Amino acid sequence: MMDIDPRVYEHIVVGESDVARIVLSYLVHSCFKETAESFMSCSGIKPTVDYLSNMEQRKSIFHFALEGNSLKAVELTEQLVPNFLEQNKDLHFDLLSLHFVELVRCRKYTEALEFAQKALTPFGKIQRYVGKLEDLMALLAYEEPEKSPMFHLLSPEHQQNVAEKLNQAILAHANLPSHSLMEKLVRQISVVRQCLQQELGKDSFPAFSLKSFLNN
Repeated sequence: MMDIDPRVYEHIVVGESDVARIVLSYLVHSCFKETAESFMSCSGIKPTVDYLSNMEQRKSIFHFALEGNSLKAVELTEQLVPNFLEQNKDLHFDLLSLHFVELVRCRKYTEALEFAQKALTPFGKIQRYVGKLEDLMALLAYEEPEKSPMFHLLSPEHQQNVAEKLNQAILAHANLPSHSLMEKLVRQISVVRQCLQQELGKDSFPAFSLKSFLNN
């Protein structure tokens, strides 16, 4: 059940400035610096915080993680925010794991094993990483790791997820929103439609699909 009557919001007007801030939030989150600067200039938005601070460094870090060079992403992250990954062990583990997976993908098994012994073994002392380490090591047992039960570790989606988590964490550290307003709106729309389905019946409000919305 919805705790708030949707009619409370019927007379709220969404102005051009609100839309502009949603767009700017997406551009900043995704590191489109030049586009964000042009957009702020054209729209007349004057942010209360320095949205463009460290954006170039953040962009480089995000793309290195996304493109499989996670060790470079680690190096640049430590340059931008010293001791950041030491305080975010889950992120550090995931980034090091991406490098291990990249070595496996390239069939550099000996190098992968040596890297795991040097960089990943210390995480084995912490219980929550034991299962993850076992999954990573299991990749070495397959001639075609892409066809193993742990194939998702080699997927672009997994790499994207780790890169996005790193981006969000760096934003949060800089006291900037870790999620764009656009993402929050899409989540909110999904939740509202689910609530309406429960109250009014599943055929009244079909589940929200961003792809369908963009195609209409």
